[in-house]
Amino acid sequence: MDSLDVAVVVPAYNAAATLPDTLAALARQAYDAGRVTVVVVDDGSTDGTAAVAARFGATVVRQDNQGPAAARNAGVAASSGDVIVFTDADCVPEPDFLTALTAPLRADPDVAGAQGAYVTTQRSLTARFAQLEFEDRYAYAARFPCLDLVATYAAAFRRAVFTEAGGFDTAFTRADNEDTELSYRLCHQGRRLVFAPDARVAHRHPATLGRYLRIKARRAFWRLRACREHPEKLVRDGYTPPVIRVQTAFGALCLGGIVLWPACGGGLALLAAAAILATSLPFARFAARRDRVVGLLAPGFILARSLAFAAGALVGAARRFWPGRECRAPKPGARP
Repeated sequence: MDSLDVAVVVPAYNAAATLPDTLAALARQAYDAGRVTVVVVDDGSTDGTAAVAARFGATVVRQDNQGPAAARNAGVAASSGDVIVFTDADCVPEPDFLTALTAPLRADPDVAGAQGAYVTTQRSLTARFAQLEFEDRYAYAARFPCLDLVATYAAAFRRAVFTEAGGFDTAFTRADNEDTELSYRLCHQGRRLVFAPDARVAHRHPATLGRYLRIKARRAFWRLRACREHPEKLVRDGYTPPVIRVQTAFGALCLGGIVLWPACGGGLALLAAAAILATSLPFARFAARRDRVVGLLAPGFILARSLAFAAGALVGAARRFWPGRECRAPKPGARP
């Protein structure tokens, strides 16, 4: 397989603390260094992000804070190369990351993009649950010959395909589902996206339950925005196991039951919660084979996750369908 020129684009916002690990890992790649350029887009940081990037020899692009979608587009515009690779400023790519991620594109000219995988060394229970959640989704995605989601923590696209598609939708001003929306567009155009499980990046998952649940609520909110032009993805996609949609629906019933508890009693809320716990058992068994403690706690995590997903989806739906309201991006600001 012939090598391809690769531009690695890293959007960064106040990332001076984590960016050195990312850039050091990119400097250690087994891929031909002469065919790799690294572009860091400083998205209006107020710390030393740009100075860190310059110290590691990366090309630095500065912009006012506009969010990672706009930052990635700016990084692509400032770079060259046959393939664009995206990763995040809190990720640490393994030495074979670029080789493994670009392998499908080097082997098959019909492959337009590739998705890598998360790993973590964290020991908090929440982070361990989050990692197993990703592994469950990877196992589900591996069943499909073509993906419909390439997430930008470990993503590669052919430059021509990315450019023709128009890049990321800059209405997504948060680091949330802008990659989902682009992936849906590419799939609609008939582009082939594939999974490259050996292209791994170590990531810092949320270490506390509160932060994890806030992220999940936000994910559901922005997923509705990503599905606006692709409503069929609300019913089924190649990344979300169907049981999660069922659990989210029960989560909405549970929230409704909690609201109606004073008037109608707690029967609806309790039945919905019991349904979520019952449907969590297959994942609990999956998790227990890898981490016994997380497997035991998984039903509780899934109940909390389902309520967070439901809350985010309900807020997103309300903002989308109430007269005079839309699911719009919040003002740019600090991102977790």
